[in-house]
Amino acid sequence: MTVRAARPDDLDAVVTSATGLFAEDAGTRDPLMDVSWPVREGHGYYGAAITDPDVLCLVAVSGEQVIGHLIGRLKGPNPTRPTVVGAELESVRVDPAHRGSGIGAELNDAFVEWARGRGVTEVSVHAFASNTSAIRFYEAHGYVPSSLQLSRDLT
Repeated sequence: MTVRAARPDDLDAVVTSATGLFAEDAGTRDPLMDVSWPVREGHGYYGAAITDPDVLCLVAVSGEQVIGHLIGRLKGPNPTRPTVVGAELESVRVDPAHRGSGIGAELNDAFVEWARGRGVTEVSVHAFASNTSAIRFYEAHGYVPSSLQLSRDLT
């Protein structure tokens, strides 16, 4: 297994992985989530991410098959926290058949090193409160809770 920067010829596989993430995560936790978004918009969105120098797009590859992805993005300046240079781990997914094998850790470690190399002082990630396995994974890799978003459905 290898973790490497995604290339333009990986785009279909990144979109497929993102589609899986939407279905498995947000699709089961947010009834308003448009799980078809990656199918409709993913090629444009992830295609731009692959070539943007302020975005890290990684793939985990076994043989010739992409078995996971990670998208990390530099964040713009925050005037209320002027000493923080931030990056966000936007999405990460490992194919279910390969989970628990350390691929997620490798993807995360590569993201952290990429961020350090760009002068980032704080990385962040969002997770659904009900996704306890993701929260455990992030906490095991040094992330700590820093805020809580509460929602109320008015429909």
